[in-house]
Amino acid sequence: MCKAPRVPPERSAPADPARLAVALDATPLLGRPTGVGAFCAGALGGLATRSDLDVSAFAISWRRRRDIPDLVPPRVSSRQRTMLARPLRLSWAHSSLPPVEWFIGSHQVVHGTNFVVPPTRRAARVVTVHDLTVVRFPEMCDRPTLEYPALIRRAVADGAWVHTPSEFVAAEVIAAFGVDPGRVRAVHHGIPVPAGGSVDPAGPGGDRPATGPGLGLPDGMSRYVLAIGTVEPRKDYPSLVEAFTSVSRAHPEVALVIVGADGWGAERLADAIAASPARDRILRPGYLDDTTLAVTLEQAAVLAYPSVYEGFGFPPLQAMAAGVPVVTTKVGAIPEVVGDGAVLVDGGDSHALAEALVGVLDGGPDIEALVARGHRRAAGFSWSRCAEGLDRLYRDAWAERQLVGRRR
Repeated sequence: MCKAPRVPPERSAPADPARLAVALDATPLLGRPTGVGAFCAGALGGLATRSDLDVSAFAISWRRRRDIPDLVPPRVSSRQRTMLARPLRLSWAHSSLPPVEWFIGSHQVVHGTNFVVPPTRRAARVVTVHDLTVVRFPEMCDRPTLEYPALIRRAVADGAWVHTPSEFVAAEVIAAFGVDPGRVRAVHHGIPVPAGGSVDPAGPGGDRPATGPGLGLPDGMSRYVLAIGTVEPRKDYPSLVEAFTSVSRAHPEVALVIVGADGWGAERLADAIAASPARDRILRPGYLDDTTLAVTLEQAAVLAYPSVYEGFGFPPLQAMAAGVPVVTTKVGAIPEVVGDGAVLVDGGDSHALAEALVGVLDGGPDIEALVARGHRRAAGFSWSRCAEGLDRLYRDAWAERQLVGRRR
């Protein structure tokens, strides 16, 4: 059990009663950016521009909590007391103490951005469930991730509302946890824009540079298929490596570049590359900083996204916004996100994936039309729209919390 601070941080109530004080868990911003971190950064940026919200961010971290002020927009407050991650998470897994207000002061809404929302004393709670890989494919998850279902069940049983990035995940949450559909809200993410990169370098049908940004492509290689994402089982990179064998025969000038840090299960990818006849044309530059990643994406001939399951999927949207054609799988929320702006194949079908990649690399009017559709589709996603949807969710959650309080 954690000892409560004697006095909570001082925090003035909003002068306008129509304004809401909202606190977001910004812990995912610490360290190397992930998809969840991209959501936190984008959502905070959008929410900070809204005149009807007072937004603050907190971090459940001892060592890196002081980094948060430099990672959030200027209008976002980051005052808090020290929060020790391990003892707090242990306590919150079994009780509603200590309430998070002891550390961040009074708010109307507290938003847990990564499957977990701290207990509160008076504030309404919202928890983001990015996907249900842990329910659908538990064999693809590590031990900490396997704890998420119990934490989600506890939160919704205690009155938390659920935010999901797609209608697909919203339906899964309702079915898996028996949540009242009225308290589950799908709000699409926006599109991350890497620092130093543009969201629209070439535009639909624009000319793409011929070679990569210092990737060291093998001799004779002038184009590359790009994959982006932490190496983990649900990304199914081994199927992409298998598909690339056929691609390499049809297009001897093309390499495969897989960008992303190693995650759980990276050994399968290493084994697949070692066994591939085209292994000398497969590059793994690892994690790339924002600027290098942006240029690497802009110069790709095609983005391959062969996941077997996704709750949203940032890379296809980023590629479509940049005028890069996309080949991906019709699984999870991907069709909902990409619409008609990408080529879709069955998940796990390396033959279909290879055929689609070869078709895109062959080029022609159909591919130019595909890129134009992708560009239009990506234009429908923005962090301002995401913030608008979250704002409505916060107000509904707070209204219910007030009603429950009056009944007591």
